[in-house]
Amino acid sequence: MKIAVFPGSFDPITLGHYDIVERAVPLFDKIIIAIGKNSQKKYMFSLEQRKEFIRKTFEKFPNVEVDDFEGLTIDYCKSKNVNFILRGLRNPADFEFEKSIAQTNRALTRENTIETIFLLTSSGKSYISSSIVREIISYGGNYQIMVPDAVRV
Repeated sequence: MKIAVFPGSFDPITLGHYDIVERAVPLFDKIIIAIGKNSQKKYMFSLEQRKEFIRKTFEKFPNVEVDDFEGLTIDYCKSKNVNFILRGLRNPADFEFEKSIAQTNRALTRENTIETIFLLTSSGKSYISSSIVREIISYGGNYQIMVPDAVRV
């Protein structure tokens, strides 16, 4: 069974995230959208809100589920017996950052059994990031054009 973990904070989930998952659905038997908990980070939305946003957004996709974890993504993948990490790339800076993480993950798994799969975000969504959405929300701007319906609160 081909299972991928799509890790992130998803604070909030955006149309860019949606784009990556929607296009990855046919590639995997199951995709776990895994919300990482970072005690050092201040979130705009609670963990439960973020989980609910994701559940509602992907309710029509039976092979997509949501979970949360603490610690290293690679350890979470091992605990779930997952062989793929799914990541989206918006620009060259994302590639360089994600490449370093992928190479580190390979070094941490001596067996090299966990592969990182990169998908390029569709061009019309490559400018969207959760941090930009949070900034727009904090100033009362029109963030709704950048997020799935479930986030439009």
